[in-house]
Amino acid sequence: MSRKAAVVALTALAPVSWGSTYFVTTEFLPPDRPLLTGLLRALPAGLLLLALTRKLPSGAWWWKSAVLGALNIGAFFPLLFLAAYRLPGGVAAVVGSVGPLLVVGLAALLLGDRPTVRTLTTAVAAAFGVSLVVLKAGAAFDAVGVAAGLLSALSMSVGVVLTKRWGRPEGVGALALTGWQLTAGGLVILPVALLVEGPPPALTGTHLAGYAYLAFGNTAISYFLWFRGIERLSAASVTLLGPLSLITAAVIGWAALGQSLGPVQLLGMALAFGATLAGQLTPKAPKEPKEPKASEALKAPAAPAPAPAHR
Repeated sequence: MSRKAAVVALTALAPVSWGSTYFVTTEFLPPDRPLLTGLLRALPAGLLLLALTRKLPSGAWWWKSAVLGALNIGAFFPLLFLAAYRLPGGVAAVVGSVGPLLVVGLAALLLGDRPTVRTLTTAVAAAFGVSLVVLKAGAAFDAVGVAAGLLSALSMSVGVVLTKRWGRPEGVGALALTGWQLTAGGLVILPVALLVEGPPPALTGTHLAGYAYLAFGNTAISYFLWFRGIERLSAASVTLLGPLSLITAAVIGWAALGQSLGPVQLLGMALAFGATLAGQLTPKAPKEPKEPKASEALKAPAAPAPAPAHR
């Protein structure tokens, strides 16, 4: 396995893990507490990573970490949950699938990455595949839900591109940078969760087990792999791994919840997965002009001598 393939495989574990979020939320957590779930995913994971790395931001990285944490976590989670509550799951997923196209456009503006035909094609194919998997006839569109879904996709897309643009400070590992963002994002969600949902309900052992998985496996480890991948891969390549989350959720729903997968859904999964793989291919470098052979060089007419310079 090549070095890039190993990085792609490790980065792909993040969206695969996120594909289990719906199952864990519905089967292990208290109902109707999306903001509490977002808070307990982000803040404990961020504080744990801060304790492990014992590294705090310095200088400009205080505000950079706050911005990245707000975009990738603090704004993204509440907007995502608002879209999920206002829209049918399929519509919310389709709205969110525009993320790769947003990243391609933002990467062109902020990173100077010119989009290729293949990148645009794979992003569109991935979104179409997602729509085949989840979108059902007669699905309702709510204006607030659609706006929240688009803003959540935009928030994560800007976060991905800025994470790529800013990198990380010298001497600071990806684990510490992940801890900064998760802590900042959790602190953004905290007052919103208390204001909208109030204090948390009494939690059972099952609830605590579900929150522990979401905080540490689904968030701390997954976001570390995600941000590490953003650092080492192109922004478009990373975001095109996103459909793996939906594919994983569909497979878990079929295997654990008895949800059906028809031919159209299977076709959509194959299309989305194919687009994900195509998005990881390295574009061919332009061919360099061949050096002329020695015999051809001897036959070539000598260059005229330069005219004498006039003084």
